[in-house]
Amino acid sequence: MKRESFKSCRIGLALVAAVALAGAFVPTQAAEQFIPMLSYRVGPYAPGGSGFFGGYIDYLDMINKRDGGVNGVKLTWEECETEYKNDRGVECYERLKGKGPTGGTVFTPLSTGITYSLIERATADKIPVISMGYGRTDASDGRIFPYIFPLVTNYWSQNTAKIKFIGMREGGMDKLKGKKIANLYHGSAYGKETIPVLDIQAKKYGFEVKHIEVPHPGNEQQSQWLEIRRYKPDWVILRGWGVMNPTALKTAQKVGFPADRIVGVWWSGAEEDVIPAGDAAKGFISAAFHPSGRDFPVIQDILKHVYGGGNRGNMTDQSRIGQQYFNRGVIQGILTVEAIRTAQEKFGRGKSLTPEQVRWGIENLNIDEKRIRQLGAFGLLQPLKVSCQDHEGGGAVKFQQWDGERWKVISDWIPSDQSIVRPMIEESAARYAKEKGIKPREGTSLGSDCGNYPEHLKKIVSGG
Repeated sequence: MKRESFKSCRIGLALVAAVALAGAFVPTQAAEQFIPMLSYRVGPYAPGGSGFFGGYIDYLDMINKRDGGVNGVKLTWEECETEYKNDRGVECYERLKGKGPTGGTVFTPLSTGITYSLIERATADKIPVISMGYGRTDASDGRIFPYIFPLVTNYWSQNTAKIKFIGMREGGMDKLKGKKIANLYHGSAYGKETIPVLDIQAKKYGFEVKHIEVPHPGNEQQSQWLEIRRYKPDWVILRGWGVMNPTALKTAQKVGFPADRIVGVWWSGAEEDVIPAGDAAKGFISAAFHPSGRDFPVIQDILKHVYGGGNRGNMTDQSRIGQQYFNRGVIQGILTVEAIRTAQEKFGRGKSLTPEQVRWGIENLNIDEKRIRQLGAFGLLQPLKVSCQDHEGGGAVKFQQWDGERWKVISDWIPSDQSIVRPMIEESAARYAKEKGIKPREGTSLGSDCGNYPEHLKKIVSGG
């Protein structure tokens, strides 16, 4: 028995020595940054999911092929199909959060419902969530929501810009008094998110608003549009998603409501939302925080480095490259990579970063016009400056109109009305802090300057 143990020990030492010797000749493995993808490519919302994640993945792929990664750190990713369902989104989050050398870098649910479901989990796990142009609006206050980032522009900002646009079309904000607006919304957390701000704006400007829900997924709307015909609104706000959008436009045509009096959100304003509606979509207007098109250097670089030479990228249908959802995914890729790059400047170039370090990078993003031009995205992305207090960072909105063949931008950047939005965000976030027992961030917190938390908000948090 002793001889066998001694023999095993000698073999073990020999193996250790061999591995150590071999290790001297093994090249150093390149650092890796793992990015989890909560995507959806099946079901009624597949056009949005496939276009967005196609653009996102193609941008990351381009960074690897053109630049060799971010300062030598290779970007890797894995998709998990959520079908736009909250429970599947949580399951995918749990499956992917621990992968890669440092865990999931940052999650992008592309779903307001899944974002809501992840807020407490991600915060407990110290993993950032980017909900660009969707999600919980009051998460724009990073003093209460340190790990949630509704970047670029949030729903309430968009809504105030939309009412400004309608006011411009009516000849001035004072002309809104006495007007009637129907808010046709998707029966989900996403659809309901703007009801409070619309009610406040109706009171401020003297217009009447009627909220009309369309149950998920929205492929039957006859009764809702008959109700709209009886109501006789001056404008309809279309807060749709997926199949709800072309169905709304076709049903509006049937009841005789003009498309150029319907203003959609940016989740109603993609090519996939209007082409299936045919002539019924001509004249339809939607909000947008970026244009369609391929005439941007960053899109040309994707075509060259990802699809050039007969190679295949993530988009099976390459005619969709440059359309709304694809370009939005590219913007998501830009923000993710710039956050990693920003964090590397603080924590070390060429290293795999932890999610907490990338969170700092997101919170300290400062993408000005000069940097946007360097990125080849001038005209595609608005300047963005994020801080502890402001997890939105931008807030401006453009409007576009469908001419039957393509989207045409019909406005300059319209700033949101922060005199309405910011107090609502801060008060709502403070009430959430009170409900959850959260201590607001003040002074230097998680490496960022959060300033002083206002006394009137402290009273809300404390219940005083």
